[in-house]
Amino acid sequence: MKNGIKLGLAALALVGTGLVTSSAQNAKIKAAFIYIGPVGDYGWTYAHEQARLEMQKAVPGVESITVESVPEGQAGPFLDKVVKDGAKVVFTTSFGYMDGTLEAAKKYPDVIFAHASGYKRNPNMATYMADFYQVYYLNGMMAGALTKSGKLGYVGAFPVSEVKRHINAFAMGARAVNPKATVNVRWINAWFNPAAAKEAAEALISEGVDAMAFTEDTPTVVQTADKKGVLSFGHYTPMGQFGPKTVVSGQIVDWSKIYIDFMKNVVAGKYTSKNLQDVDYWWLLSKKAVKVGYDDKNVVNPLFVDALKAKMVGKVSVYNLIMTRLAQMSKAKPNFDPYTGPIKDRKGVVRVAAGKTLNPGELTSLEWAAPGVVGQWENEPK
Repeated sequence: MKNGIKLGLAALALVGTGLVTSSAQNAKIKAAFIYIGPVGDYGWTYAHEQARLEMQKAVPGVESITVESVPEGQAGPFLDKVVKDGAKVVFTTSFGYMDGTLEAAKKYPDVIFAHASGYKRNPNMATYMADFYQVYYLNGMMAGALTKSGKLGYVGAFPVSEVKRHINAFAMGARAVNPKATVNVRWINAWFNPAAAKEAAEALISEGVDAMAFTEDTPTVVQTADKKGVLSFGHYTPMGQFGPKTVVSGQIVDWSKIYIDFMKNVVAGKYTSKNLQDVDYWWLLSKKAVKVGYDDKNVVNPLFVDALKAKMVGKVSVYNLIMTRLAQMSKAKPNFDPYTGPIKDRKGVVRVAAGKTLNPGELTSLEWAAPGVVGQWENEPK
């Protein structure tokens, strides 16, 4: 995930000074984490940082270092630096680091690399992802049931497959309970840009949107929506505190599930720099790497439970349908998936055949827009 941001200039200075954070100085294995944003963003990077800390407590014999705000197209010098500083395992936590990570993996064949959200691997380079598309579907069901205008909004970071599959899932969930609902999309072309996120959210609200989701690494959309009395869904971490009366639910990630498992395998000698070619974590609700929630205890903000129970789809309340779908997708072998066909795109072209479920490779290369999605859609197939 992620493209470069201006904050990376600060990180570039860190390479020159060697000022990276570290802990557990007597550890046997050093793991480095390359971050796209600041650890205080309360979003993507914050979630990775909290998971790093959990991993370090859970896996004896590991120390870790971090470098923040590294631009995606400029990862090379930072990767060189952490390897020079003794890192034997390097996690690169943004999609745009993929090619740079692969280049570094080939340059340092004895170092283990793991890249988040990508698809390119090497004997010493694994991939991993805790993905939200199932959670977005559930949030979409909530939004579709609660909207009064029928207009939902989405503030999108970059028009890449990761964000597109999430927007589509949100739209499909909404239309499962409200067939005429639309999801209006505004792109900001940044992962961390609170000002742009605020402007996009305000524009969507001015167009009549009364519930919105987003991909941007801060609570800005939630805060903007709350000021206007518009419903929203938190992203990466619980964001109810920024809109206790307007945040319905959200997508919550727990990267520690992956980091702990990965590093335990490294410490045990099961993962080496020779056998990672086919190691690809694609962890969803069933692995508890992600969850749907207003907070860590409530799937839905208690303020909205009665409204969801009152909204019916046939003879079933939306609330009960949400809980049923959540249970189905949380099984070790899920018996429901939003991307099971038949599914047509917004142009009426069949993209998923009846009875087929998209696999991780197809999901990570998805480009089409689902019915109900409104707005510019880069690389949309004909």
